[in-house]
Amino acid sequence: MKIREEYTCPLEIVHDMIKGKWKTIIVFQLKDGSKSLAQLERDITGITQKMLLQHLNELRHWGVVDKINYEGYPLHVEYYLTERGQKMLQAVKIMQEIGIDYLVEHGQTDFLDSKGISYKK
Repeated sequence: MKIREEYTCPLEIVHDMIKGKWKTIIVFQLKDGSKSLAQLERDITGITQKMLLQHLNELRHWGVVDKINYEGYPLHVEYYLTERGQKMLQAVKIMQEIGIDYLVEHGQTDFLDSKGISYKK
């Protein structure tokens, strides 16, 4: 993860926080509360554990996500959205709505139905 020294506007900082294929999806998956690494891996189709860990670490760096380490064996860690992450989630939900609208407009509701995502008909 490369961190720029200078930005032309604050939006560039946010772009750096969430750029990549998986970060917005990770934020969305944490919308209902904390999840373990295994839960996130199961819930995000196509992501590898290595990529998930990399993106979680980057989101932690930016203060969007944090983790709780529980004592005992086996090791148990849960990730959750910070206050900044909760703000980011609001934007991600809007992005989700835009994606749903697009799919509906283009007659691609089979995908939404297969995922159990509700939409206006």
